[in-house]
Amino acid sequence: MSNTRYIFITGGVTSSLGKGIISASLAKLLQLRGYHVTIQKLDPYLNVDPGTLNPYEHGECYVTNDGAETDLDLGHYERFLNQPTSQANNITTGRIYQNVITKERRGDFLGKTVQVIPHVTDEIKRSIKLLGTKHKYDIVITEIGGTVGDIESLPYIESVRQLRWEMPQRTAVIHLTLVPFLSATGELKTKPTQHSVKMLLENGVQPDILVLRTEKPLTNEIRRKVALFCNVEMEAVIESRDVKTIYEVPLLMHEEKLDEIVLKKLGLPTLDEPNLSKWRDFVEKVKNPKHIVNIALVGKYVELADAYKSIIEALIHAGAVHNLKAKLHLIHSEHITYDNVAEKLNGIQGVIVAPGFGHRGIEGKIIATQFARENKIPFLGICLGMQVAVIEFARNVLGLKEAHSTEMNRNTPYPVIDLMEHQKEITEKGGTMRLGCYPCEVIKETKVYTIYQCDLIDERHRHRYEFNNQFLKQFEQAGMKVAGINPDMHLVEIIELQNHPWFIGVQFHPEYRSTVESPHPLFVDFLKTAAGL
Repeated sequence: MSNTRYIFITGGVTSSLGKGIISASLAKLLQLRGYHVTIQKLDPYLNVDPGTLNPYEHGECYVTNDGAETDLDLGHYERFLNQPTSQANNITTGRIYQNVITKERRGDFLGKTVQVIPHVTDEIKRSIKLLGTKHKYDIVITEIGGTVGDIESLPYIESVRQLRWEMPQRTAVIHLTLVPFLSATGELKTKPTQHSVKMLLENGVQPDILVLRTEKPLTNEIRRKVALFCNVEMEAVIESRDVKTIYEVPLLMHEEKLDEIVLKKLGLPTLDEPNLSKWRDFVEKVKNPKHIVNIALVGKYVELADAYKSIIEALIHAGAVHNLKAKLHLIHSEHITYDNVAEKLNGIQGVIVAPGFGHRGIEGKIIATQFARENKIPFLGICLGMQVAVIEFARNVLGLKEAHSTEMNRNTPYPVIDLMEHQKEITEKGGTMRLGCYPCEVIKETKVYTIYQCDLIDERHRHRYEFNNQFLKQFEQAGMKVAGINPDMHLVEIIELQNHPWFIGVQFHPEYRSTVESPHPLFVDFLKTAAGL
């Protein structure tokens, strides 16, 4: 029988308190102490995965090596732990019900009436324990999405209650709540936390540890009061203050002894004191950079920065390498025209054209790309951003004025971006997607080769359309070179321009591979050139 320990992190009072960051911070501290740790996210919505969700509603869709489309919190898990996640790390209510209904149709329940308890909760418990039993982790941290009291979260809370009963010595519950500060009275108020814990108790779950989000420091009096009303030890009332950067949170949690308290609750030895010197050095560079570089991120979801979360974090990781901060200017591509592009990109030292789907804002991206190409501004095109660079080059250098992607214009006479032949008969969303990790051969004597310093790389994909190889010769003769090719399907993965300081487009998503410990080399070199270092 597995001896894996399970930590459950729930949230109360309000959403967006930062359960994902607390989960990732605790996991990092436990990892540094020598434990084999992973994190999973349980999402209470009925979508099978976030792949079809609007970024305005859910932020970016993160993609794992095995091609799972997941919640953006998995990006935080990977960035903190520096280890990949998988499909098993993100479970939605939609997937749970899909699995239960599939089993029912197959006859697995032998004619029994299928109910939320025990069948749905059994499937939830199976999904929770899968990582521990299959991959032999010492500790699995499970973040439960939503807020306690939501009707959607009830089956998950009930599953936690059952697991606590089944494995009393191997589970711990951390409840994250808010202690609001009322400026009118100058007080921190604990009543919302008390009510949140009461609601959790009504569902049969007693938290072991409370993490309190707060603007102001907690006094011992407040900690004592919360401990008394919520049935937890005073040392298990943890302060989580607002900070300048999420990367400070592991340091604060260690100061609050969260990792020690958790191990005590689980009956595990503390092992080594975590060595946080490299992490402190990284945080210091993030908070106090020596240089500032102005980077434009051109996209159509810029009203919500979470839609580009991994790109933003990758720039933070890469900036710390050079002790600089990428000051990000989020520019809506729908608002860019030939008349205002110079004004919009005035003072910009580097341009990133973001990934996405659909025709909205595409012309603005093309105009911004042309401006960066003609004015020798360092340019990085990611996924659709690479395709935009190809379309712009075809129109303005090759003279193919009506060149386009068949995603935007099915009748274009010059389909420089197109579906592969075997994809054209597939109509289901996602059916034509290239998802997950694929190899790419890097061509020698290219700028990209000097950046990667190797012949073969693996990068993650999430796209449907490809560079049309019928036009390849024309592009290369005019100065847009292929710098990377998929060795199995002979698809163009990377393009770069000659006679330009730094102009690279990649069909994959390099931002998904960037972590605190391993900043992605493309972002590192892009910022170095943009800053003139």
